[in-house]
Amino acid sequence: MTSKPTQRIAADSDEPEAEASAEQLTPGRVLDHGRYRLLSKVGSDERCNAELWRAKDGVLGRDVALTILIGDRADAQAATNARRTLERAMHASTFNHVGVARVLDVVTQSAGDPPGVLGLVIAEWTHGTDLLDLVAEGPLPPGTAARLMQPLAAAVESAHHAGLVLGADHPQRIRVTPEGEVRMAFPGPLSHASSSDDVRGLGAALYLLLTGRWALGDTPEGLPSAPTGPDGNLVAPRTLRPTVPMELSTVAVRALGNPDSTGTTGGVRTGAAVLRVLEQYATYEPANTLTNGAPPAESNEVWRRDDPKPDQAKRRKLAISVGVLAVATILVVGWIAVGVIGIFTESNQSSGSGQVIQGNNPGTATQQPPSQAVPVRVTEGTSFTAQGEPDAPGRINNLFDGDPGTYWSTFGYFQQLGPGGINTATGAVLTLERPSVLQQVVINSPSAGSKVEIRQVDGSPSMNSKLLGSGVLAAGDTPIKLEAVAPSSKIMVVLTQLSQKGGEFSSQINEVTVTGSVA
Repeated sequence: MTSKPTQRIAADSDEPEAEASAEQLTPGRVLDHGRYRLLSKVGSDERCNAELWRAKDGVLGRDVALTILIGDRADAQAATNARRTLERAMHASTFNHVGVARVLDVVTQSAGDPPGVLGLVIAEWTHGTDLLDLVAEGPLPPGTAARLMQPLAAAVESAHHAGLVLGADHPQRIRVTPEGEVRMAFPGPLSHASSSDDVRGLGAALYLLLTGRWALGDTPEGLPSAPTGPDGNLVAPRTLRPTVPMELSTVAVRALGNPDSTGTTGGVRTGAAVLRVLEQYATYEPANTLTNGAPPAESNEVWRRDDPKPDQAKRRKLAISVGVLAVATILVVGWIAVGVIGIFTESNQSSGSGQVIQGNNPGTATQQPPSQAVPVRVTEGTSFTAQGEPDAPGRINNLFDGDPGTYWSTFGYFQQLGPGGINTATGAVLTLERPSVLQQVVINSPSAGSKVEIRQVDGSPSMNSKLLGSGVLAAGDTPIKLEAVAPSSKIMVVLTQLSQKGGEFSSQINEVTVTGSVA
């Protein structure tokens, strides 16, 4: 695993490098036959006696991330641990994922390196900011934290499927890209690290973003440690910040688990379990949420170096809006034209042009045919829950965005909805574009067997609101006929029974379409 010799770059120091020690690693010093020039120290991982540096590759002219393993070459145990870490990093060089910096090379010590250097793991440099800098002014809004963590959780899950361990359990090995994604920036797992350490690392990183505190051992200098209660257990993020959703707080604590036990105490053993909760809350922002007096989430986002890429979903919705506006314009112009023609017609009638007015009552008007059912657009949606936390409030807008590829879903429950359970009903309150006498609701969903109720909302939404219709969902589109007499401006779409998958109960709704006649 030694590197190929390259042209040597002179060191900035006049001191012979052969006499340098690992403690004298400073900006400007070169390693691996002069190929890598140290630029700045990013951090250190004292668990494996490693230093994390940003360096310049003198051959390819690019910045790289160096994980420098340090120890006494005469110490057999230190040498064995370093060799094992380098071997595991070499195996990870075949793994490509947006949530992990790609390993470019792995080398052992070379003749010109300081005596204390046992090896290097070279990875592509991750632009952006340090994870600790991100929380320096306070924890992040829950929705922002969940969104940032998604790529890293997905990378952990993919790596474990490939039989690899990333070592994502140290805050200074993780960085945030300019695009706002948490990334494993300094690969090189400890010699004894396992997949459960990666899951615990996810829990610790999420805990850090939600609270500004580190929940694993070897806390970096200047970063406060997570508090424990009188019973010795970790204090949950929701206890420290009541605005943190219950499920997000719970998955962080349960992923951390107990390092002295087999697996984890909370049952969260995979990156997929963490990722599922992160996806549900990636767009969640509670009203009036501030971070230590800081502005809302918009001003606490990670900066962007480039112009934002076009959002295809927004462009599609904009095109639909423009089309609707064009149709409305045509209708208005037509109405004006009919009015003008009517004025001239009435003028001709009053001048005795031979027009016959039927009936003796001049106020009698021609009766309009009864209104036909037309689509009624939903303009706004809010979460509804009979009790407890709302399910995925950040995804409510997916119910009426016109795209069946997006969805809203409940959490995974261990009990069915109903009396005596954790909840009796969950869903959404939908605001209609105009008051209408509703005739039908069509629900697109893959969750066959789920029971749905449609209720009219006149005041505060509740399960005592007037029932308009109900049905059992099939996979695909399920039409539900409504028995409405009075116009409705708001309706509730609530699930009263969930589909069962394995040992969990959960349901998903992709789209809700409403039709009725204008009041």
